[in-house]
Amino acid sequence: MSQQPRFGRLLTAMVTPFTPDLSLDLPRAAQLARRLVQQGCEGLIINGTTGESPTISRPERLELFATVRDAVGGQVPLVANVGDNCTQDSVEFARKVAQMGFEGLLVVTPYYNKPPQEGLYRHFRAVAEAVPNTPVVLYNIPGRCVINIEPDTIGRLATEAPNIVAVKQANSDLGQVDAILAQTPEGFEVLSGDDDLTLEMMKHGGSGVISVTAHVAAAPMMKMIDAYVAGDLHTAEEINAILAPLHKALFMTANPIMVKAALKMDGFDVGGLRLPLIEATTEQINALREAWEPVRSKLKERNYC
Repeated sequence: MSQQPRFGRLLTAMVTPFTPDLSLDLPRAAQLARRLVQQGCEGLIINGTTGESPTISRPERLELFATVRDAVGGQVPLVANVGDNCTQDSVEFARKVAQMGFEGLLVVTPYYNKPPQEGLYRHFRAVAEAVPNTPVVLYNIPGRCVINIEPDTIGRLATEAPNIVAVKQANSDLGQVDAILAQTPEGFEVLSGDDDLTLEMMKHGGSGVISVTAHVAAAPMMKMIDAYVAGDLHTAEEINAILAPLHKALFMTANPIMVKAALKMDGFDVGGLRLPLIEATTEQINALREAWEPVRSKLKERNYC
C-alpha cells in the first residue's frame, strides 16, 4: 500500500467550463486545472463523463486536451478520455491523442451497442494495440453503459495487452475488486469511480479514486486516503463519514449538474451545461447548500480541510 500508484491516489474527473454561449471556455479550463493541482489533486481526467464528453466534438476535445496539458502538464499525470461506442473511431482518436504525450488514455465501455464480453475484449484490445506505448485505463460504468466488464475480461485484457494498466471501477460490487486483482498482473490498479465507495474499495485493494467531490473538497479527500494508507483507519473512516452527505448531494441528479453548481457556490463559476443536461434547480441548489455547510463546518472543526 505504500507504493505510489502510477496516476496517483486522488484523480479528479474535471468538469468542462463553458462560456455564456456554451462554447468551450479554455482559459477557465486552464485555471481549473491549476486550481485542482494546487488543492492537492494528484492527477486529472480530461473530458470524461463529468467533463460532458457526449456533447463535446472531437476537435473541441483536442483543444481542451492541449489547454490542460499546457496548464499543468508535467506537474501531475494527465489522462485523456478517448473512448466511444465505435471501435474504429476510438482507435483513430486514441492514436491522435497519444501523440500529444499524455500519461494515460481513458477508454469507456461501449455504450448503447450492448456488446458481449468477447466484443468488449476485442474493442479494448484494439484500442490498446493502437497505442502500445501509452497506458490505458478501462472505464467500467454499468450504470451508464448497461453492461459490466466482467473480472475475467479485465484479467484477460490486462494479461494480454500490457499497456492496459488500470480500471476505473464505477460498480458497487466490491467482490469484483477482489476478483479483478486476483486475475490481473501485479501492479494493475483499481480506481474507484464513485466517491462514496473510495474507502471501501481501498480496503479491497483499490489504489484510489477518480473523484468528482475533489472539485470542492480535495484536501479532506486526500487526507482520508493518506490516513488509510498510513494505517490510521479511525481518521479515514471519520473523514469518510463527514463527507458522505456531500457525496450524496453532488449526485442527487445527473452528474455533473450539481458539481458545477457547487463550484459556483465555492466562488469558481465554470458556466452552464450543454443540453440535454440542464442547470440545477433552485430546490437542488438549496438542498446542496443544506448538505454542504454542515460538512464544511465539521471538516474545519477537525482540521481536515
